Amino acid sequence: MSEFDIDMVQNFLIALLLGALVGIEREKHRRDEHPGSFGGLRTYILFAQAGAVSAWLSLHLQSPWLFVITVLVVALAVLTAYILENRHTPSELGLTSEISAITVCLLGGAVMFGYAELAVMLGILTSAILTFKRPLHIMVSKIDNEDLYAGVKLLIASFIVLPLLPNEPIDPWQALNPYRLWLLVILISSMSLLGYVAVRWLGAAHGAVVTGISGGLASSTAVTLSFARSSKFEPDPLAADTQACGVLLAWLVMFIRVMVTVSIVHKPLLAHLWLPFCVMAAATGIMAAIYYQLGRRRYQAPQQSSVKVSNPFSLIAAMKFGALFAVILLLVKLTEQYAASEGMYLLAAVAGLTDVDAITLSMADYARRIPDGIALAAGAVTVAALSNTVVKCALVFILGGRALANKLLAATLVILALGLAVLFFV
Repeated sequence: MSEFDIDMVQNFLIALLLGALVGIEREKHRRDEHPGSFGGLRTYILFAQAGAVSAWLSLHLQSPWLFVITVLVVALAVLTAYILENRHTPSELGLTSEISAITVCLLGGAVMFGYAELAVMLGILTSAILTFKRPLHIMVSKIDNEDLYAGVKLLIASFIVLPLLPNEPIDPWQALNPYRLWLLVILISSMSLLGYVAVRWLGAAHGAVVTGISGGLASSTAVTLSFARSSKFEPDPLAADTQACGVLLAWLVMFIRVMVTVSIVHKPLLAHLWLPFCVMAAATGIMAAIYYQLGRRRYQAPQQSSVKVSNPFSLIAAMKFGALFAVILLLVKLTEQYAASEGMYLLAAVAGLTDVDAITLSMADYARRIPDGIALAAGAVTVAALSNTVVKCALVFILGGRALANKLLAATLVILALGLAVLFFV
């Protein structure tokens, strides 16, 4: 009996503390912003107590109606307070405090019904939502229609399209699994969406560092092309230092992004991949830091380097990536069956000319199916990254200024030398 009493007292205490947690925030809100608003610390503690006591009695009387009636009475009370409070100030209508009161009552009941841990978690979440009102409003103000469309498309692709796809190979070579194919497309699109939002929210006005890092999450090639175009109109060597820093930071993010993708898709592959990619990433980061220090000599950082990144989850872009990924998967399967290991490296080099993500995912799938080929898969991903780096450097030579091209050529040669050295001699 004593053990039961201890548990009961503990649950009542948890319920009251949840009411106090939300009530403190509401009390401060009432004093600082709306002196005449509904409820404060004591009110919310009493609502939590009402929910806890009614739930406890419902358990002992074996009738849930007592708790249901209590919640209805609380809802009626807060509705009456809402009507009276806003009768003379209709422009300030809001239901946050009233809904919070009903929530606190329900959480108090949930504790007594045996869901104390869940109630505590939801109580903390409720308090956080109320506390971070202004940051949440600022965040929403930065979301435009394009961001919202991209998010909704990603949700549709994840929770509506994905469950409808067959989770088994559909081709004679057993290489194309629609479910897994689309799942990996969602993974890459999600990472691109994060970079896209970062570029839109932070912008390029904060300098080459922010542009390179945030833009690299979406597309290191887009960042490279953007700075290349800027270098055409600003051939100053000091400006080229800053632009090279931004480009190299985008490349650094690309190397890190590949390792993150591999760790999510097939973690064992990362054990063979981390050394060459860490070496290349370290070299890229060091070169970016050098150019950053050199670029600081310039009085004013360049402001015109903006990254033009389109909606990362347009249906056309998703289908193009899915088609490219499917083709590479099929080529990997055919190369695996009919060609030597050197053919896999050639395939990776060709695939890396346009995109690193597709060949990375393909090699992760290959390493999962054939554990003995994990070293070959790691080498192929490294070759693809090096191939992609060389292509981006070539694009700067074609489209950019000579000063920026020469600086990126030096960095590319260092990255290429270190990557090949680790690949073939370590």
